Amino acid sequence: MAETFNGTAALNEAEGATLGPTEWFTIDQGRIDAFADATLDHQWIHVDPAAAADGPFGTTIAHGYLTMSLVNHFLPQLLEVQNISMGINYGVNKVRFPSPVPVDSQIRATGTVSEVTEVAGGVQAVVTVVIEIEGAPKPAAIVETVSRFLD
Repeated sequence: MAETFNGTAALNEAEGATLGPTEWFTIDQGRIDAFADATLDHQWIHVDPAAAADGPFGTTIAHGYLTMSLVNHFLPQLLEVQNISMGINYGVNKVRFPSPVPVDSQIRATGTVSEVTEVAGGVQAVVTVVIEIEGAPKPAAIVETVSRFLD
């Protein structure tokens, strides 16, 4: 269930807040293949189960950018800002991929409101999203997202 903030003033007071976790989400081969098609990245470690079985992870793995792109799926489960005119994905500050995501893994996210600053017409929030893999010692991704929420 998303942490709900009533307007930008409430979000402005939330610096340091922890968010989540989200629901678990399965990374299956169909999603990996669709991402490969969309990005034209058909490297064998992602799309060839037979070759990947003999590779370093023993199976196919999700693209790092696929894992990162799922921040768009997880953020609304972590954070909701109500009574605004719009929210804008402004980008990312930093991304790291500490651990690969093997096919059929379950992933979920937690977040921290790392920084909130006032901008013209609203606030800019940096939310550090950590995407974890069920049962894995290291996260799949750590993404410092930047969003703008306008009054």
